[in-house]
Amino acid sequence: MKGRIIPYLLSFKQAVGTSRGSLTEKLTYFIHLQDEQGNEGIGECGVFPGLSAEYGPGYQSVLARSLEDWKRGTLNLQDLRAYPSILMGWETALKNLSFAITGKVFESDFLNGKAIKINGLVWMGTEKFMAEQIAQKIEQGFDCIKMKIGAIDWETELKILKGIRARFSADEIALRVDANGAFMPEEAMKKLDALAALNVHSIEQPITQGQYKVMAELCKNSPIPIALDEELIGVHSLTKKKEILAEIAPSYIILKPSLVGGFSGCDEWISLAEERHIDWWATSALESNIGLNAIAQWTSTKQPILPQGLGTGSLFSNNIASPLEVDKGFLKYDSETSWNLDLIQ
Repeated sequence: MKGRIIPYLLSFKQAVGTSRGSLTEKLTYFIHLQDEQGNEGIGECGVFPGLSAEYGPGYQSVLARSLEDWKRGTLNLQDLRAYPSILMGWETALKNLSFAITGKVFESDFLNGKAIKINGLVWMGTEKFMAEQIAQKIEQGFDCIKMKIGAIDWETELKILKGIRARFSADEIALRVDANGAFMPEEAMKKLDALAALNVHSIEQPITQGQYKVMAELCKNSPIPIALDEELIGVHSLTKKKEILAEIAPSYIILKPSLVGGFSGCDEWISLAEERHIDWWATSALESNIGLNAIAQWTSTKQPILPQGLGTGSLFSNNIASPLEVDKGFLKYDSETSWNLDLIQ
């Protein structure tokens, strides 16, 4: 059995704006495995500095140690619960190795041509840049658009949303917004009221995580549904997950496997959420096509109805060539297209 950890620097085609600043590149790590028969398994550890709770000086050491444990036959995935990106990388690589088919991670209809409906993502930036992105997404056939807010002034962001709603009803274009915790608690309800007037579908993480009582009050009184996103990061115990969902009672939770427990951790979140009639959707966390493909296949096994957040594969100039493609608001797997893993060999 052979294994390698391969660092890989993803380069954005153009800088993308987030509430944490502008990104031009993102480091990721691939786990590459090979068994005695020559079968390969590849997984991605899509760590996100500044957002991943696991990231710190010891991250690379944990990753290297996990590979040595695998070679010795002592790897225990439960020991990696506090390192969700590493856990997801191993879950992906091991499943891929077991199938011995390039790109196959889960048994799902996605690989057989069943596309996944996704939202079109609009990044933060100038008013002109955001308006251009929105026009492009509509032109590409998206009927659900997610706009990141909180980087420019509120009135300009509201103006952009009003411009969309003036042209398209809520039946024609569903609007999601993601504040990434940018609202101050004392102003949040006023802003939620303004968004409700525009028939916004939902808002992700209006205030910063950890303010459970305030968030619970917002969820109880908000005129639009609230989804928890960053609130789930760093939460690994089943007891704590139950406490958060019980206390805050959101309408939705956002599942990023690289950030909230790998696939097994996300399965726990879904089980607990469904018990409480809380819905969910999955999103990528700026992984390459290796990670995005695994998330899409996992998501497909859940038979999702809501649009998912899985449209980030085209952001990079040096992404891994794959059968993934976005077409008219859907993510598809074109089985006629081959994977090209030369960049990470």
